[in-house]
Amino acid sequence: MPNRLAALVPLALATLLVGCATTPAQSLPEHTALRETQTRLADLEAELELARQLALEQRRQERQVERLLDRGFQLVGTRYRYGGTTVKTGFDCSGFIGYLFRNEAGIRLPRSTRQLIRYDAPKVARDALQPGDIVFFSTRRHGRVDHAGIYIGDNRFIHSASRRSGVRVDRLDQGYWAPRYLQAKRVLESPPQALNLARLEP
Repeated sequence: MPNRLAALVPLALATLLVGCATTPAQSLPEHTALRETQTRLADLEAELELARQLALEQRRQERQVERLLDRGFQLVGTRYRYGGTTVKTGFDCSGFIGYLFRNEAGIRLPRSTRQLIRYDAPKVARDALQPGDIVFFSTRRHGRVDHAGIYIGDNRFIHSASRRSGVRVDRLDQGYWAPRYLQAKRVLESPPQALNLARLEP
């Protein structure tokens, strides 16, 4: 009987070693699949977070446009005054735009139209205009900007036009303004560091 047990001991040891040697090879694919699944889940979470942030940013810009245009419509009829920047004094064209962007979007813009057209913001094609874009004109047809307004949609824009009418809405695609159009810029997509969201004096 002891001789039989002695003969079985090497066989048992060999079987055990084989079993130990094959265990990692069998579990390796499972660990690899788990890591790949975890990586895919992490990538998906990152994509979802990015989509959420983009949606929040889009909604923030939409609210800025809504506030800006709502206030602009309230000011229709406000008198024109060269150099004017407040409701009390009246507005010239760039003063009107600066007032709205400063108070309703927290963005301080250059004071004159010549400075404003050089503001670091994306240019927008005429057929891609969106409400809130700033539109520029050359009223003397010399190719240099001398007037500006804010696009409100449906080929219309709001601006402080002249001493005769003050703040009003006009069409962009017909009449006096159509041939005098120069370009447009999307200031609400300017870099975040240009923003100061604290509302200033009305």
